[in-house]
Amino acid sequence: MKIEKIRHSLAHILAAAVKRLYPEVKIGMGPAIDNGFYYDFDFKQNINENDLKKIEKEMRKIIKEKQTFKQEKVSVDKAREIFQNQPYKLEIIDDIDDDKINLYKNGDFVDVCRGPHIDSTSEIKPDSFVLDRLAGAYWKGDEKNKMLQRVYGLAFKNKKALADFIEKRKEARERDHKKLGKELDLFVFSEIVGPGLPLFTPKGKRVLDKIKNYSRELRKEMGYQEVQTPQINKDDLFKTSGHYGKYKDDMLSVQSHYTDEKYFLKPMNCPQHTQIYASKLRSYRDLPVRYSDLSLLYRDEKPGELSGLARLRCFSQDDGHSFCREDQIKSEFNRIINGVNKALKTYDLDYYIRFSTWDEDDKDSYLGDKSLWKKSQKKLRDLIEEKDVEFKIGKGEAAFYGPKVDFMAKDSLGREWQISTIQLDFNMPQRFDLEYVDENGDRQTPVMVHAAIIGSPERFFGILIEHYAGNFPAWLAPQPVVIIPISDNNYEYVDGILENLEKHNIFASIDKSDNTLGKKIRNAETNKIPYILVVGDKEMDKNKVNVRFRHKKETALIDKDKFVEKITEKINNRDKALEL
Repeated sequence: MKIEKIRHSLAHILAAAVKRLYPEVKIGMGPAIDNGFYYDFDFKQNINENDLKKIEKEMRKIIKEKQTFKQEKVSVDKAREIFQNQPYKLEIIDDIDDDKINLYKNGDFVDVCRGPHIDSTSEIKPDSFVLDRLAGAYWKGDEKNKMLQRVYGLAFKNKKALADFIEKRKEARERDHKKLGKELDLFVFSEIVGPGLPLFTPKGKRVLDKIKNYSRELRKEMGYQEVQTPQINKDDLFKTSGHYGKYKDDMLSVQSHYTDEKYFLKPMNCPQHTQIYASKLRSYRDLPVRYSDLSLLYRDEKPGELSGLARLRCFSQDDGHSFCREDQIKSEFNRIINGVNKALKTYDLDYYIRFSTWDEDDKDSYLGDKSLWKKSQKKLRDLIEEKDVEFKIGKGEAAFYGPKVDFMAKDSLGREWQISTIQLDFNMPQRFDLEYVDENGDRQTPVMVHAAIIGSPERFFGILIEHYAGNFPAWLAPQPVVIIPISDNNYEYVDGILENLEKHNIFASIDKSDNTLGKKIRNAETNKIPYILVVGDKEMDKNKVNVRFRHKKETALIDKDKFVEKITEKINNRDKALEL
């Protein structure tokens, strides 16, 4: 696409501008990325944010010069001569396994690059890009190497597209779940506990429980039975499943004081479920056998990759594993898709399907041979095509044991999140020697269907905070109702309303603070509480409550018992609308 060429070309223009302004700079590398570009530099003295405008101005000067991008292939020796004073470029040249080095030149700037680029800088609209920010970046992403300064830029096809992106990003920052999670008192992190290990407050725990319990409800409807499995397991389990060989470096080890056996905190539930299945001989009549699990999982993520609830070291998954016959794959697939559709509709999330396949050129990253992958991918693709839905291919996105269907949800800002997944696995049942007895009395190997409805509830919690901007529908809100008595005379009356709400399992509170009525209402709005009940003598005399709806000026005078009845119905039906 042309925009990618423009972004790549802007990275070169950025480096050219920096070299003009700072002749002694050592340059690293700079690709096009989503929404823009970047380049890494080793400055004699680090620049600051104020310098970006100066560099931007120089870039626009270069664009005005209508420089052309010319490709040239030179020998390794010639390339080394050209970049003799650029140590990072010399490293890149040494890494290239070819007797010719591809260069691109614009003006007097030359770079080691495969391209492609636009023909001329005149193709770039000067107001369609902006230098965005500075960051630190280790050379080649290796913490053992020197930290360079990375200059990020944004680039779009025109000024309006750039402005639209900046505005949307501003809104995304306002919705950032890390920011709102703190403001709404939903979760915290503690250095003394450890990075990537979230602590959920009472309010946050209530939301998390609602997410998990809805997944439990859907699993029950789908015929799954919940199991519980231990969080530490011998390394033999993961060696057999294949996780040890593929992901050992991402697993956290545990040492016993009393045995030399090696243990790991489990990073997933599937190997344990195979052992529940294998605990007794199964008949073809017993299948499918379905287990669900919400146990905590652990992964040894790098500290720099941790990000709020989006990337954690400790989290759960609404996991499900179905052990079935091959002739039951279609019905299991349809059963799971129906459950996922229901969930994403309830959460008000649109989605498309990504069919995630293996990368045949990287066979070492997967279990099983080509014939097994060909079989499993054909079966899964046929099932998707039967649904007559649009889907995209995600080459190389398969699980290491089988192809999968990923549900790519779009939030209210149009951002994509991989949430639900269905994975077809012929490998793991074979590796664990799982069996069932068929109608002829012969032993057969079942198929394993892995499925997650919303993936990790903790990560999904973070997505929902941003999707709703913290304005959860009443059924999901940590506190659906707050009651504000106008005077002490109303305390006994509002205590009765609270008691009635609690009988219906609706969490509420009474604000009996010394704040003014206006301050109490503002506090409730700040905490994004869906329903604010204001009660004075007038309401008490009529056996009613004055209901204020979150972020709305209109109020409604409703019978107090009728209010409890209506909100109970709304919450039980997981209704998204606030109106009663």
